[in-house]
Amino acid sequence: MNNKLLLVDGMALLFRSFFATAVHRNFMINENGIPTNGVNGFLKHLITAVETFQPTHVVCCWDMGSKTYRNDLFQDYKANRSEPPLELIPQFDLAKEAAAELGILNIGIKGYEADDCIGTLSALFSGEAEITIVTGDKDLLQLLNKQVQVALLQKGIGNYKVYTEEIFREETGVPPKALIDIKALMGDTSDNYPGVKGIGEKTAYKLIREYENIDRLLESLSLLPKGQQTKIQQSLKELELSRQLAEIHCEVPLVCTFEEALFSLKMEEAALMLRRHQIKGIERMLEKLNAREIS
Repeated sequence: MNNKLLLVDGMALLFRSFFATAVHRNFMINENGIPTNGVNGFLKHLITAVETFQPTHVVCCWDMGSKTYRNDLFQDYKANRSEPPLELIPQFDLAKEAAAELGILNIGIKGYEADDCIGTLSALFSGEAEITIVTGDKDLLQLLNKQVQVALLQKGIGNYKVYTEEIFREETGVPPKALIDIKALMGDTSDNYPGVKGIGEKTAYKLIREYENIDRLLESLSLLPKGQQTKIQQSLKELELSRQLAEIHCEVPLVCTFEEALFSLKMEEAALMLRRHQIKGIERMLEKLNAREIS
């Protein structure tokens, strides 16, 4: 199989890039008064990922607004997160425009997260290509399989911890899908869902290693120490809810053909876009990428 599909978590790249420079209030404001620091870093990450993984096809996935079907299940989902900083807000559209001008397909569906779009596309195209997901979000490790690897962003640009299904199993002692049940048990403070009160990451992994999944664990509840039994029995509703929230939805109603994801760098459009928005330091990276594509 010669096709290689790169699925990019646009939200993760943009947020990471924005906060890396915003800490010094280095917003790189252009002549139209629009900050470009997040988009600048986003493009550096994006171009570097294309150089590193050399895909034939690329899709960049986005959240579309802050509310999703998970908020219908649990209204406090991500309620602990503050609104994006004002300097970041205009950069969402700018980042999508920049990706499109490079020749990259953007996908985002209202009511779903970027993760769900990535999960759906990886399920849709796993028969067509070897898939690499670039993200900073460990939740996406649940999508690992024989055709799908996940490159987790590390500090700096171009540094990844690449997980395959085998590496994940070796590191954790569980299959990737078990991550859903582990997150259901331990909850997620970042996404603000409860899990089982009093069960942390270490215990969650231990229980799932031993019982494989939550259903078997509940069947064997009487075998657990009294303390754990009580904690789980008192949190059965939260456990089921957390399992629904933790699972990436892989049947998002999106329309995308494999051909639409074909990547061909639009050098001229990209260069014009960079000049139009005064995004500095990217053109040389694009020239290098273009030279490699031509050769």
